[in-house]
Amino acid sequence: MKEFRDKVAVVTGAASGIGRAIATHCVSVGMKLVLADIEEEALLSAEAELKSAGGRVISVVTDVSQRNDIELLAQKTLEAFGVVHLLCNNAGVAAGLTAWETTFKEWKWTLGVNLWGVIHGIQTFVPIMLEQDIESYIVNTASLAGLLSYFPSVAYHASKHAVIAISEKLYYDLGENGGKISVSVLCPGMVRTRIMEAERNRPVELQEDTPDRAIAPEMEITLKELRQAVETGMSPDEVADQMFRSIMEKRFYILTHPEAIPLVQARMEAIIQGKNPLPLREFLTQLGLDA
Repeated sequence: MKEFRDKVAVVTGAASGIGRAIATHCVSVGMKLVLADIEEEALLSAEAELKSAGGRVISVVTDVSQRNDIELLAQKTLEAFGVVHLLCNNAGVAAGLTAWETTFKEWKWTLGVNLWGVIHGIQTFVPIMLEQDIESYIVNTASLAGLLSYFPSVAYHASKHAVIAISEKLYYDLGENGGKISVSVLCPGMVRTRIMEAERNRPVELQEDTPDRAIAPEMEITLKELRQAVETGMSPDEVADQMFRSIMEKRFYILTHPEAIPLVQARMEAIIQGKNPLPLREFLTQLGLDA
């Protein structure tokens, strides 16, 4: 996809962070736009701002973990614009800590948004795109945490590793069906988003009865370093710019932070050579998170 003007984009998690930046870029290149997010006030604000910038925009309050919401999103998209050219399965949250400390509700919420959100998006929109039989594109937002394991939340890692695997299989499957739908997987590193404040959008039924818990001192240090890294991370606008350049080049893996590539390579080589993972502190040092 090299021409974007008048094409239709659907972006989930569009009210803030990377999704908001993608939406802004869509308007800047003349795309028609469908914004989806669970955070209604922020979503309506984004819609108003993008319309005032000249965008042809609608918004749909959407909980991507709910299949019915995604089906309604597709319905509203087709009613408004009749077609979809670009789908960005971008919504994401993070919760929990270690594999044994993460609660059932944290697992359910994180996998519901990060993993099932992508699954629902694919199962709902791909048949529509295939029926259209025109050039179209899907970008699934994973993370560098889908290739490395530095983030404190095991559920976040599990979801993002899965998104990469699903995206790879989708790439192969669609290639065998004529190749009119292209796929990329976005794997950003540290970006200035509100991912560390994701709890603001956790559904009431998945909130903890006893939210306070003791956190090991070393984990507190890691969380503090992570927050600092996010606060000083890459601009979401730069991530969106890289994503659109990758779409034009039909580049599948979008790794926005080249400084992390040697660590990804080291992990892959360790797997091939049967080596153990690096100790966490050494790993974080190499990633620059304990500076």
